[in-house]
Amino acid sequence: MRRFTHFTCVDWSGAKTERPNGIAVATIGPEGPPALLRPEPRWSRADVRDWLLQIATAKQDMLIGFDLSMALPFHDIGGYFPQWDDSPSDASELWKMVERLSAADPHLNILSFLEHPQAARHFRHSRDHVGDLFTGGTGRLRVVEHHQRKTGQANSASCFNLVGAAQVGKSSLTGMRMLNQLNRAIPVWPFDPVPQNGPMIVEIYTTIAALAAGLPKGKSKIRDREGLEMALHNLATPLPAKLERYDDHSTDALITAAWMKNASTDRCLWSPPKLTDEIAQKEGWTFGVF
Repeated sequence: MRRFTHFTCVDWSGAKTERPNGIAVATIGPEGPPALLRPEPRWSRADVRDWLLQIATAKQDMLIGFDLSMALPFHDIGGYFPQWDDSPSDASELWKMVERLSAADPHLNILSFLEHPQAARHFRHSRDHVGDLFTGGTGRLRVVEHHQRKTGQANSASCFNLVGAAQVGKSSLTGMRMLNQLNRAIPVWPFDPVPQNGPMIVEIYTTIAALAAGLPKGKSKIRDREGLEMALHNLATPLPAKLERYDDHSTDALITAAWMKNASTDRCLWSPPKLTDEIAQKEGWTFGVF
């Protein structure tokens, strides 16, 4: 089984601004504590993309987790966008579509995609603006998200819901633009096979890492040093130097990077029983869900 030496968590954001508060990047090596990478000023999505291209060029032995969904639901009704003739056939084509329809949007935004008359029909945009093809309630879910909920491993939200603090649609769609612009410079699991060396990207869900670190369900967000110390202690990981600010984006990234280091050696997480080749290409999977 492939072994990595460095592990990075990117807590992503779909906010419209160039440098959202919600982006945090934490990395951990073979020894020592995890550390935040802090550019000046804050990270932009383009900054993260460019940093990844540098990692790819250096062929650094790094597993990189992104807290976003890398595809939309497909298998529940046999397509991403029913009643749209141009609906893509797999995740790679989906990334290209999101990029093509959002190409004029700055900062890797996806406003133009969401305003497209066919795409708009599938999303809940606000309390008063709901597309006619948005399925009520929680919205459509991927196979991995149904499985997470059924087994109690997580409680993922639908990417078609763009309303509320827990929505993940905007961050996921902006992430798809980023993945398309990487142009496979770094393989992405499970869409691509695990390379023998160099970096690899996986989708992660920070709540899974928080639960593994002993944090209770519903109270997994850490905003103080004491909580971070407890979580990292449970992951057998040293505590980093004092942070400038203990916000949940930073602590999520630190805890998840430490968890990834431990979880990456679990063979079961690389071959979840529910993950078929077809699901891998159309919907992807969240690393850590088995």
